[in-house]
Amino acid sequence: MAVLPMQRMELCALKINRKKILEMLQRRGVVEVHDDPQDDDVFRKTDTASARAVLEKGITASRESLKILNRYAPEPGSPFSALEGRKATTVERYDSFAEQRDSVLQLAYRLSSLEEEIQESRTEIPKLQIQTEALEPWKDFELPLNFSGTKKAAAFIGVLPPGTQKEALEEQLNAAGADAVSVEIVSSSPEQTCVMVLCMRTAAHAAEDCLRELGYAKPAVAPPVPPAEQLKKIQGTVEALTQKAQQAQEEIIRHRDARENLKFMLDYYTMRFEKYGVISRLSQSRKTFLLTGYLPAREAGALQEELDASFPVAVKFETPGEEEDVPVLLCNNGFAEPVESVVESYSLPGKGETDPTAVMSIFYYVMFGMMLSDAAYGALLTGICGYCLYRFQNMEKKMRNTLKMFLFCGISTVFWGVMYGSYFGDVVDVVSKTFFGTHLTIPPLWFAPLNQPMRMLMFCFIIGLVHLFTGLAMKLYQLARAGQYKDILYDVIFWYALIISLIVLLLGQKTFANISGASIVLPGPVSNTASAVAVVSAVGIILTGGRESRNWFKRVLKGLYSLYNITGYLSDVLSYSRLLALGLATGVIATVINQMGSMSGGGVVGAIVFVIIFILGHTLNIGINMLGAYVHTNRLQFVEFFGKFYSGGGRKFRPFAVNTKYYKFREDHKNG
Repeated sequence: MAVLPMQRMELCALKINRKKILEMLQRRGVVEVHDDPQDDDVFRKTDTASARAVLEKGITASRESLKILNRYAPEPGSPFSALEGRKATTVERYDSFAEQRDSVLQLAYRLSSLEEEIQESRTEIPKLQIQTEALEPWKDFELPLNFSGTKKAAAFIGVLPPGTQKEALEEQLNAAGADAVSVEIVSSSPEQTCVMVLCMRTAAHAAEDCLRELGYAKPAVAPPVPPAEQLKKIQGTVEALTQKAQQAQEEIIRHRDARENLKFMLDYYTMRFEKYGVISRLSQSRKTFLLTGYLPAREAGALQEELDASFPVAVKFETPGEEEDVPVLLCNNGFAEPVESVVESYSLPGKGETDPTAVMSIFYYVMFGMMLSDAAYGALLTGICGYCLYRFQNMEKKMRNTLKMFLFCGISTVFWGVMYGSYFGDVVDVVSKTFFGTHLTIPPLWFAPLNQPMRMLMFCFIIGLVHLFTGLAMKLYQLARAGQYKDILYDVIFWYALIISLIVLLLGQKTFANISGASIVLPGPVSNTASAVAVVSAVGIILTGGRESRNWFKRVLKGLYSLYNITGYLSDVLSYSRLLALGLATGVIATVINQMGSMSGGGVVGAIVFVIIFILGHTLNIGINMLGAYVHTNRLQFVEFFGKFYSGGGRKFRPFAVNTKYYKFREDHKNG
């Protein structure tokens, strides 16, 4: 349970060693580099925008080329590929890659060019196919479709509505004043009739007006050559484009062995891009440069030794001042570390605050297990996470912590499932009764919440009170560290006394006896003492709750408002009823699934139906209730627990590091 102490680092070194020093710091990944405030006639910042633009193009080319390769030559992989982590590489390979960088980059551009050819062909072919469909009805026509006639004769080539007859069309044209008309039906279909109409040039206007009234339209495609010739030409173009696309695709597939080089190039350019981003933040003179930043205090000694052994540098480490915006880095043991991401998703500790991860982790695992609350579900969760953690040793830290978190949640679920006697709900009872004609059951080690829900509800409230009191204890610890001992009395002790005394008084009430089923008779002195403590605590809260105000009237009003927060504690305690609700939901749904599976009775058919419903139903149930347990466990930490002592607001430590996708440096090369 700790926020690692940070130190401010100031480094001055020769500019000729800048590249090696920055690459060493990047591989170490322990320094968060800040903008150097130094900027005068000697030290200035370097504009690296143009260099970063070039590197960004390389990153884009690498990423796009990998997408192209994966599209046409998919990389074989397993469902667990996301757990395998990055491959290890060496500093030597990184340094030597500069020799083949240009050739790999040219390959990336070539793959992009081939992809463009394929896409252009795939775009053009449908257009040509549309032209083919438009020309198909005219394939036996021997004249170009743009033929408009001779000097003395006018020709109208186009389409009319389906069902147009030659004789009827000639009569209509003659009636319209178009003499010496000749009509040829080229083709006819349910969609249209293709025709050619010839008439004297002097009657062209009359013929055209008549045709338009009948729905005449020119062909959608009118090439200057006969349709059959144009169709042959289009077919040749389609075949050429298809072949071109096929050849481009084959060439892309032939380069699948270059995938690893492309991956390495992506990481190579990514590292250089981030390095040039740091360079732009450094103050540099003609021969030296300055670097400032923060790093964990525990890393300072080793880093200074490494720098002194490799370069002529001047390094200074100092404790940051109170006014500085120091980044936050958490450090916890293997049990608590997996839930650091939960704390981070809320907010990292602010100045003077204690890291709540270690304390929160205990409640987190306990509450998750109470909500999922089935031993078989917990065993599955534990087994899957444990196998993945054992099988994939190279897994990334973030993924490993996530699986470890669910591993501990699974162990907690097994514990509570055994305590409640839930194993896939009541599957043992249902299977024994349906398929074996007997009744077997696994009794709960403690009690079954489905049979005693009020007992479970009271237990959830007790867990909630312990959780809330722990939050107040965390506040007491933080105030003690800050030396604010009066605030401990005003903001913690008074509230402890008030809530505990009210609980004691509640235990003797008939309402409590009706709800809990347990009758508690408090001795008179105990009841009187609790009443007195409650009154004194309430008065203390009223008098001190608004102590920041100098006006007594305002102070009392604010104190009364502070006392009103007792209702907040009541609602907080009631919030823990979700432990009961989600635990019951898991058990009830599991029981319903088992009953549905047994509806077909015994025998082979019944067994098959039961297995199918069992697998599908319980898979869905464990998925839904795991999600519910995760969400509501987080909510109880964020709202009820953190609300008692934790504000957050810390800034995450983001070191200058190797933030790559495919490769990482081996540990034995980590130090340069």
